[in-house]
Amino acid sequence: MLKSAWWSDAQSIQYAFEPEQNTDVQEPNTSTDIPNAKKLSDADQAKVDDFLERGVNSVERKPFRPLRLIFLLMAVVAGFSLLSQGIARWAGIY
Repeated sequence: MLKSAWWSDAQSIQYAFEPEQNTDVQEPNTSTDIPNAKKLSDADQAKVDDFLERGVNSVERKPFRPLRLIFLLMAVVAGFSLLSQGIARWAGIY
């Protein structure tokens, strides 16, 4: 709760925050909740497996190569830079 009190001599507001006590909610204990968690039934697991083998999920993809992407972007930026300088020279601006 938020309580405010006026100080008469300083004409300022002092706020005091009191945490609300809620005893209904318990903190989850992840170390004991994981083994007790519900698992999928065999029928539901079969549906999930069937879905993962269909459509876009069934395509095997090559691994992502971030360095290849970086070099490709550097090549594109360098190419556009050279093209813009060539156009500027051709137009007589540079």
